[in-house]
Amino acid sequence: MAAPRGVERLLNVIMTIGSRRRVTRETLFRVIPEYAESASADAAERLFERDKAEIRALGLDLRTETDPWDESIVHYRIARGTGELAALDLTPAEYTVLLAASRAWDDASAGGPARRVRAKLLSLGQEADPDLVRRTPQGAVESLPVLTPLLEAVSAGRAVTFRYRAASGAATERRVEPWIVGVHDGAWYVLGHDLDREAPRLFRASRIESYPRVKGVATVTPPADLDLASAVNGAGAGASENADAVLDLSPYKALILRDRVGAAVDAPRIELPGCSRAEARRHVLGASRWAALAQPTAWREEIAAICTHIARRHARPVDPAEVEQGAVRPRAAIRTPSTSTDHLSRLISEAAYVHDRGEAELAAMAAEFGITEKQLIDDLQVLFVCGDLGTGWQDLIEAEWEDGWVRVRNAEALQGPLRLSAPEVTALLAGLAALDGAGGEEKGVIASARAKLCAALGQEGQDDAEHGASTAPAPDSEDAEAPRASRVDRIVARIQEALAAGEPVAMRYSPPDRPGTSVRRLRPLRLESSTGRAYLRAVDLDVAASAAGSAAAERTFRTDRIVEILDPEAGAGAGAETVPQEAPNLTGETRGSQAGTAETEAWLRLEPAAAWIAEAFDAAEIRDLPDGEGVLARIERPVRSALVDAVMEAAGAAELLVPDGLRVEIAQLARDAAARHGASEPLG
Repeated sequence: MAAPRGVERLLNVIMTIGSRRRVTRETLFRVIPEYAESASADAAERLFERDKAEIRALGLDLRTETDPWDESIVHYRIARGTGELAALDLTPAEYTVLLAASRAWDDASAGGPARRVRAKLLSLGQEADPDLVRRTPQGAVESLPVLTPLLEAVSAGRAVTFRYRAASGAATERRVEPWIVGVHDGAWYVLGHDLDREAPRLFRASRIESYPRVKGVATVTPPADLDLASAVNGAGAGASENADAVLDLSPYKALILRDRVGAAVDAPRIELPGCSRAEARRHVLGASRWAALAQPTAWREEIAAICTHIARRHARPVDPAEVEQGAVRPRAAIRTPSTSTDHLSRLISEAAYVHDRGEAELAAMAAEFGITEKQLIDDLQVLFVCGDLGTGWQDLIEAEWEDGWVRVRNAEALQGPLRLSAPEVTALLAGLAALDGAGGEEKGVIASARAKLCAALGQEGQDDAEHGASTAPAPDSEDAEAPRASRVDRIVARIQEALAAGEPVAMRYSPPDRPGTSVRRLRPLRLESSTGRAYLRAVDLDVAASAAGSAAAERTFRTDRIVEILDPEAGAGAGAETVPQEAPNLTGETRGSQAGTAETEAWLRLEPAAAWIAEAFDAAEIRDLPDGEGVLARIERPVRSALVDAVMEAAGAAELLVPDGLRVEIAQLARDAAARHGASEPLG
């Protein structure tokens, strides 16, 4: 398929300027056909101005200079010397983690910056450390088509309009001046000034239902103390009472809370100093099988009342007609305008990729760039007809691919140091944030790579990084104090050592739905990262020994639920449950098991405050209830324990309608939690 004429024209302009020390405007307007054939001089000028903007958006340092002897003559050149252009100088380890960060964006719907940054990294000619690639988790953050215009609006200081569906289910047109576009807990958010409400507002990017359109220049100066995490955590919270919260915990459970305060994994009681009432309620309800609030008394009574409400709501009979209420909400179909910039960036990167290596295997190269072999051949055919048009056909790019190997010549003008735009840096920083949850020995490499990204864009880039994906000082900085490795960091480091050595490990694991721990013998395969959490993919050796093969024994474990890594010889008791004799029975009389995945679909009634559950579980269908009462959400085969925890954490704003068995378990769990908190009313 032929490339759009705009792509060929821009590539010819870049090659014609880049192949020479400098070139005059008159020469460009004579040798580039589209300029020469324009209807008027003004039309050619307007087209050239648009092309210059696109070339600079690609990260090429296009310079305009006036002839010192004749001010009427204007020259153009692309700066390439290290003294003229701040190159991003990366070590092999930093290059590897940035390449891993770019893989967080493998979904092409992420948009221009996400696609361009991976292509630019591949064009550097560096080889990733294969051992580090295997040990570095492949991140996963939301990939949304709306991100490109939002990221670019922040960089350019522009306002945008888009259709947004609030948690209540109402969809309205919003006019916003974006200040921050960043990731928090694996989800994208937009923080900016709402022009209609004349106030700062936070928007979840996944609820934007139309492609944002640029509407004018931003006029409101962002506050100096912007912080995305604070905005997300405080959204809708209002004034909150704070106190030192005391929690009773089952041993080896609620490990994230224990790590937060530095408590032992088997400590029966922890304290959360200066905790807000809403935060304490969320922590206790979300871990209601394993946690009970001891103090303050008033908060304890509130939790008892909430649990009583949840139990009664799930004890009532459900009319099957309830599941059929509401109108089905159609999924938003966002049309993204086609752009030549992404295609052109890929063409330049492909030429540089092959030039640096001399030759590249066609199939392997297509896989690296995430395109088909046919798409790669189409790209090579475009390169073949482009070049320096001021000297004739002999200076066109030469491309060969007939024997399954790709060779490119006469493409030196497309070489250059890596330069990233602000949106591209933000996309990479978001990918690094997805890797951050892994911890381990890569933490320092991730921090130094992040620092170099920020330095490449100066203070503006630093601000973007702080707001988009939390930054950390490079480990070798004089001002940086080496933090003490956390429990999870130490565990991940041990896993990485096992991956590097190809050795098995034994671990003590805390399952989310059963008391105590179990010991597993594993052969680690890789680390993965998703929605801000790190996971270990491994073969359970004991299951593999009794199953048809290793594939049937592959399991995924959350690293923050790994209590400790044991000596491999500890596998003698692998799989056995370990419940300490002194463990308080916080689970009470809860019956049933929430292990595994539900065999049927689940339907939930969600009030606006619980709309996040539909997003967290990627609901297959949503029905809007009348009068803004909320929604019905259908979730296909959810993880049972995770769904139970979510319903409890929603504090009465969510009701599971089906399946009935899981509904009974929620009712029982809520009764037990209410009793532990001293409910004064009969639970019935």
